[in-house]
Amino acid sequence: MALYLIGDVQGCDSALQQLLNKISFSPSRDTLFLLGDLVNRGPDSAAVLRRLMGYGAAAQCLLGNHDLHLLAAAVGARKPSRKDTLAGVLLAPDREAMLAWLRAQRMAMLLEHQNHPYLMVHAGVLPDWTAEQTIALAAEVESLLRGPDLGDFLYQMYDNQPDAWNEGLRGTARLRLIVNALTRLRFCSALGVMEFDAKEGKDNAPPGFMPWFDVPGRKTAEVTVAFGHWSTLGWLDRTDVLALDSGCVWGGSLSALKLGNDSRSHELIQVKCAQAQKPGQ
Repeated sequence: MALYLIGDVQGCDSALQQLLNKISFSPSRDTLFLLGDLVNRGPDSAAVLRRLMGYGAAAQCLLGNHDLHLLAAAVGARKPSRKDTLAGVLLAPDREAMLAWLRAQRMAMLLEHQNHPYLMVHAGVLPDWTAEQTIALAAEVESLLRGPDLGDFLYQMYDNQPDAWNEGLRGTARLRLIVNALTRLRFCSALGVMEFDAKEGKDNAPPGFMPWFDVPGRKTAEVTVAFGHWSTLGWLDRTDVLALDSGCVWGGSLSALKLGNDSRSHELIQVKCAQAQKPGQ
């Protein structure tokens, strides 16, 4: 049985098919862990969702900012932009089944593999959060996703405030901060204040900010955090972080990391993606 971590697919079903062919994926034997942004900007988000739904438990999926954007568009909380490619889902006869499946997915996962923990998120983790706390906070959002109040939250989801964690946060403000950290974070300050405007690589941090994974004293430094979201960062292989968004939808590659017995035996597998989008999020 092989375990694979896969970066942002963003509706590129043909690239996903090529990648799965290349790794000889078998849903009866292997498990895929997709790190969010399953949909949008690519040509066939509906095909991606139908494919992953068909794999059942063999495809363990996180939600990214584009997946939540789809849910918001579906309830009218956000109008699709001209760059969005969500109509194939929103106008599909099986639309409700796909949206229901999305709502059942995870915001964070913790995997124990060969006696080493891997924390999986779409974007990032605030420096004050432990791996266990991250999973607990993600569960708060997952409960909302599966409950009757999701629509109300989606109307209030799009805001950058609050921008720093406070255990006393409650209600919408708390949930919004958790969502923003898990699905949008790239840079933050040493005190954990999040910055959402900068989208360049890690060496182009705004003054006073740094990549979230380089904050001194980060409480998840003892686990390996695997994430996507940051296409301008690209593939990053460190003992404490694995970045797997290699910009498939922007003409880059779709990446899968086959987990080995230790960090030295992981295997990176990539396929080129023939997209003509301009870089951005």
